[in-house]
Amino acid sequence: MRPPETDASKAPEAASEAGERLAGALRVRRFTPAERWVHRVTALLMGVCVLTAGCLYLPQLAELVGRRELVVRLHEWSGLLLPVPVLAGLVSRAFRADLRLLNRFGPHDKVWLRSALRRDARPESRPAGKFNAGQKTYAAWIAGAVLVMVGTGLLMWFTHLAPLVWRTSATFVHDWLALAIGIVLAGHIGMALALPESRRGLRTGSVSREWAEREHPLWRP
Repeated sequence: MRPPETDASKAPEAASEAGERLAGALRVRRFTPAERWVHRVTALLMGVCVLTAGCLYLPQLAELVGRRELVVRLHEWSGLLLPVPVLAGLVSRAFRADLRLLNRFGPHDKVWLRSALRRDARPESRPAGKFNAGQKTYAAWIAGAVLVMVGTGLLMWFTHLAPLVWRTSATFVHDWLALAIGIVLAGHIGMALALPESRRGLRTGSVSREWAEREHPLWRP
């Protein structure tokens, strides 16, 4: 015969439930699975583009890797597919909402940028909503750069689309913009390595409430 449950037997279960509720209260949702997958696939395609570009332009890497024809095809297709994750992500309401936030600059963003230029790292001097002005600037710049890279890449890939002078100009823009993208991406990765909670938000979808209130005080999750 099963003995009746006592308050003592229920204590561990109650403590576990209380702990789960406390943990949930201490974290807030930042990104949905769809948003995280858009970022991951885009990062993967961008990584392939950068690595294959390095193999095509640096003789040391070209000799190490070999198979230039395969590298060229990987570079072309990964570049052509770069906009696809973002376009696919438009089916997500949360992703569309975040795009609207990234596309809007307010007075607090000007304050954030001025503080960044002065190297004032105090949280109170850098007001931000869900995304700060640095993230908005990076998103706008990289989106424009990708479109230019795709356009110039198509002119270089399909040589019959334009006269020689256009293709020559496209090659010049493509090469130098690729260098700029590499430098900006290195800075982006460096910032990500210095911000573990931001990385955790992209990996798990949630961040600590304390971090959100400190780094994004204008965000109301």
